[in-house]
Amino acid sequence: MDNKMIEEFNAMSTKLIKSYDTLKQIDEVDIATTPKTAVYNEDKLTLYRYNRDSDASYKTPVLIIYALVNTYKMLDLQQDRSYIKNLLGAGLDVYLIDWGFPGKADKYLSMDDYVNGYINNCVDYIRKTNRVEKINILSICQGGTLSVIYSSLYPNKVKNLVTHVTPVDFSTNDGLLFRWSKDMDFDLLVDANHGLIPGDFLNQGFDMLKPMMKVQKQQALTNSLDDKDKLLNFLRMEKWISESPDQAGECFRQFMKDLYQKNKLVKGELEVGGKKVNLKNLTSPLLNIYATEDHLVPPAATIPLNDLVGSTDKELYSFKGGHIGVFVGGKSQKELAPAVTAWLKKRD
Repeated sequence: MDNKMIEEFNAMSTKLIKSYDTLKQIDEVDIATTPKTAVYNEDKLTLYRYNRDSDASYKTPVLIIYALVNTYKMLDLQQDRSYIKNLLGAGLDVYLIDWGFPGKADKYLSMDDYVNGYINNCVDYIRKTNRVEKINILSICQGGTLSVIYSSLYPNKVKNLVTHVTPVDFSTNDGLLFRWSKDMDFDLLVDANHGLIPGDFLNQGFDMLKPMMKVQKQQALTNSLDDKDKLLNFLRMEKWISESPDQAGECFRQFMKDLYQKNKLVKGELEVGGKKVNLKNLTSPLLNIYATEDHLVPPAATIPLNDLVGSTDKELYSFKGGHIGVFVGGKSQKELAPAVTAWLKKRD
């Protein structure tokens, strides 16, 4: 054994010993720790209001609407990487919908239930509590799509709409998810799973979009084992990914068939609860944020929104990064929340 091999062996042994010591120091992996209070409940849904030490400096409260896939906790991953904490620090009064974890009793929930039911009820609660006619909505990914639909149906209740990495035009083939979805039998998928799409099934599908990501994760874990802060960063992200709720089959069925396959929202053919969705009825100021390297929601699916809505005050914001990096990356902490809050301030 030459000297170089001996040095590498000794370095690996030292790393393993230190890694063991690091793992012993970690009792629990906490995420979403920013203090909040449950103010409204309906079925599995919980509406939270984030606690503030002082009064908000913005007149209009903000409702965050996250996707039904995964959980909102990615927005509050840890104290130094928290989009929500940054919004609070800027002076916003922040509410958030936690969709909860659907069970067998929820398999028949439809897009109508989510849009005309849950979202509308939460919006009305905030309006009544704060004695305002309209509120601001900040929405993410699929939650953005639902918010665009909602804002088109209830323009008199939305003052400003901010969408993040939101799919609207599903005709693109830029991402594998969009290509695959066009040929899948979603009726068969929903029925075969007895009306409830497992969260693990969806995560496996997302992993297949970037198969080398698993290898990169293993490398990242190996490199971080002897550094407590880096290891906790890794574990928090993995904990968020593992907490993936199942999907109510009927809502999933309509979302995938009417939007991914038939692109009805863009065509003006979408109906939710018997109400025709016309994007020209969305007239509130719009800030549409997309990520340049987004493999889940490519820019081509997001950018067209600005030309489809009836808003005269609308802005397109390009963030250099990926789908998740928009919220948790180091660049995001300095850029995204300040840009969003400054935009809202001008319209408050």
